[in-house]
Amino acid sequence: MTNIIYLDYHSTTPVDPRVAEKVMYYMTTAFGNANSVDHSYGDEAAKALKQARQQIAELINASPKEIIFTSGATESINLAIQGHISQQNTPAKIIVSPVEHKAVLDTCKALAKKGLAKIIWLKVNQQAQIDLEHLEKVCADGAALICVMAANNEVGTIYPIEKIGAIASSQNIPFLCDASQAVGKIPFNFQDWGITYLAISGHKFYAPKGVGALVVKKNHHLLPIIYGGGHEQGLRSGTLNVPGIAGLGEACRLRGLEMEKDESAIAQLRDTLQNLLQSNIPDLVVNGDLNNRLSGNLHISIPNIPNSAIIARIRHQLAISTGAACSSGVVAPSHVLQSMNLSENMIEGALRIGVGKFTTKAEIERTSSLIISAVNDIQQML
Repeated sequence: MTNIIYLDYHSTTPVDPRVAEKVMYYMTTAFGNANSVDHSYGDEAAKALKQARQQIAELINASPKEIIFTSGATESINLAIQGHISQQNTPAKIIVSPVEHKAVLDTCKALAKKGLAKIIWLKVNQQAQIDLEHLEKVCADGAALICVMAANNEVGTIYPIEKIGAIASSQNIPFLCDASQAVGKIPFNFQDWGITYLAISGHKFYAPKGVGALVVKKNHHLLPIIYGGGHEQGLRSGTLNVPGIAGLGEACRLRGLEMEKDESAIAQLRDTLQNLLQSNIPDLVVNGDLNNRLSGNLHISIPNIPNSAIIARIRHQLAISTGAACSSGVVAPSHVLQSMNLSENMIEGALRIGVGKFTTKAEIERTSSLIISAVNDIQQML
């Protein structure tokens, strides 16, 4: 595996070795259950949870008391949507961006199918940006919940969360923000941006898989979707993943210290790769909002060159993707690219490249060579 260049950082990230060290300590030495109140093993585990809450809160400007630990963003999203909508008069209106992650879309659709919700779809443009005027219009009619992500997991578009939160607050509509692609990569301000529920996933910013958080604004109430034990203020029962949570906290601490410098370096590597590809593949198109996108995101389309043909030629040398990992194994066009009204030809030629903090310049140069060579090979066969 060490010989394969990894550029699929939107799918998952390698665990930072410093985070892994923290996780290992709580797996093998301080391995107590945080709810064991009768001995020091439990005390140390509980102390780790308290520290992690503080570290997460400092990164996103939230209160530690607002943080509920989960297995990741998918669970956090389900808890927020189901736990909120189950308290509403039905069918409850949910305003949703059509380019959201499947965790949001499928949860809302499932509630709608049961007659518990009615989905109001927002308009998006060819850069995957939402139409704020349309958002204001539909909010004026009232709704139970707004769902808009902080950054798109495919094309990297960053959304104006502070403006969206202001619109939501002006109409007293709770706002769920899936920040799994954004936290640890861009500055975040939970307290001041009008967000009600914030979903976080550790494996998107160098923490382990299987751990995340839902941040719930003070004085907002949810009904649980998992019962048994009353953990996490009664919202998420189950023995807590102390090693993962300690790792999540450490990752947040490190991102707070290193994010600005890392993301600047990542953007430079991304731009280098983009320039190399554009210089050698004249038809190449870069998708998304180029003025508001994640530093590590490069989403491209190469017309008349099927992405599957490129992947087949490079998969044992380079790890990139044709779409979101949540839809892997599903042979269907990307709902994000369809919502952006990209042509079928552009969708079939789409590739998602994700650069991260462990990516090197040599890997970027090798990546460009591999993709250019694959494209040239395919063109010669056409």
